Amino acid sequence: MTGISLDKTVATIAAELPGAAELFRRHDISFCCGGNVRLSEAAVKAGLAPSALLSELEALVEAARRDAPEETPDLIAHILARYHETHRSELAWLIPLAQKVERVHGDHPSAPIGLSQALEHLRDELQSHMVKEELVLFPMMRSGGSGTIVHPIAQMRHEHDDEAEHLRTIEHLTHGLSLPAGACGSWTALYTGLRKFTDDLVAHMHLENAVLFPRFEPA
Repeated sequence: MTGISLDKTVATIAAELPGAAELFRRHDISFCCGGNVRLSEAAVKAGLAPSALLSELEALVEAARRDAPEETPDLIAHILARYHETHRSELAWLIPLAQKVERVHGDHPSAPIGLSQALEHLRDELQSHMVKEELVLFPMMRSGGSGTIVHPIAQMRHEHDDEAEHLRTIEHLTHGLSLPAGACGSWTALYTGLRKFTDDLVAHMHLENAVLFPRFEPA
């Protein structure tokens, strides 16, 4: 993604731009259930000048461009260490913690019922996705690519769209990662961990979609 426009939907921006989800939460802009509205409309509804919101998002675009090693092998190594391994280790404790919060607080109106199941679905799809990158796509890239590399890249882009849908589901089930008054330590730790995990996943997909993949695709 090279830029933001006021005609893009907030759901699309939240899924593509690192930091946008947190920015939208801060301005009380929904990007899950009410996410299929244009940025200009969402800004007005939130009491913001569209140009001011656009400027904040454009600053995030510039920041995202700086978070990428120049050389392709270095970028792949960064993605593997910073995102693949981190996602695996974080989901390993986030899922049981979500199960605990659902079990203990299931009668609370703000309880994230269904969250652990959503995270399990995301884990399974994300694991399959990352293994395909690790065993097929990244080795192809390290060896310089080929004419057929556009096909696995297209598949990875499609799977990123599926992962973005899972993120919207998580946002919906957690009411925008909003903790109720008096939330216990487990609930607080769960949402703190989810905020980092979801922001990381968006940053991971952005690095691949906007920086790594275009290096091997036709101009």
